[in-house]
Amino acid sequence: MLTGMHVVMVGGDARQLEIIRNLSALDAKISLVGFEQLDDGFIGASKQTMTEIDWGTVDAVLLPVGGMASDGTISSIFADKPLKLGARQLNETSDQCPIYTGITSKRLDKLANDTSCKVVVLMNRDDVAIYNSIPTAEGAVMLSIQHTDYTIHHANVAVLGFGRVGMTVARTFHALGAHVKVGARDGAHLARATEMGLETFPMQQVKEALCDIDIVINTIPAKVVTARVLAEMPQHAFVLDLASRPGGVDFSYAEKRGLKAMLAPGLPGMVAPKTAGKILANVIADLLLEQANG
Repeated sequence: MLTGMHVVMVGGDARQLEIIRNLSALDAKISLVGFEQLDDGFIGASKQTMTEIDWGTVDAVLLPVGGMASDGTISSIFADKPLKLGARQLNETSDQCPIYTGITSKRLDKLANDTSCKVVVLMNRDDVAIYNSIPTAEGAVMLSIQHTDYTIHHANVAVLGFGRVGMTVARTFHALGAHVKVGARDGAHLARATEMGLETFPMQQVKEALCDIDIVINTIPAKVVTARVLAEMPQHAFVLDLASRPGGVDFSYAEKRGLKAMLAPGLPGMVAPKTAGKILANVIADLLLEQANG
């Protein structure tokens, strides 16, 4: 149980509701910041402003999956106004107070360093990333259906990157009957894709590999689908970028060429917020229980 533990949740989306439910069931005290438009009531959870919280009693801070932007703002679909978390609040917490976030940023890392807090990046964990790859793959299928006029079955699909997300995406499209080829830099990833019955190519050959493609799904957080690559792709191709912002696609050139290209880094929260929220809720609860018992 988390009885006596004070957790501050700052901003977020529908995924946060599952986290609130889980922590409430474990008897944590939860302060909700940026949830003015949330109608649901949760036992042990109260809506508060930054100034109303007794930060000296705070044991952990929970940020949304998107974390903190470069200007210090934190997004929330339930908030009446923009949210900001600063050193003034965190300096009152205990040393090494954990800040749980989906992804981090230079701004958040600096803030944590300046206040002796500890950033815990949930999306860096294998368990979270692998579980999240399931709704991500389903979302990729949904968007591909919505933005093309041909079936996935027999479509030529390229998946760039074969990590925790890329592997699930490639397997899903392959199971739906697509002709899937995988581009990766790591020889071990190419070997695994080959073992799965998928066509492969090294990323140095990405321009040639995409010249006959129908759907490109990028998971690499670096500029790999450049103007030079896009220039050789068929006009009907659909490009879906699942990498974290700013993604790995030259969207400006794609627009000039008239190609359909979309950046969608937060698919689990869009297509399956309840499932995605449960994934995060279970991991966060385990981490807080470790902290409480440590």
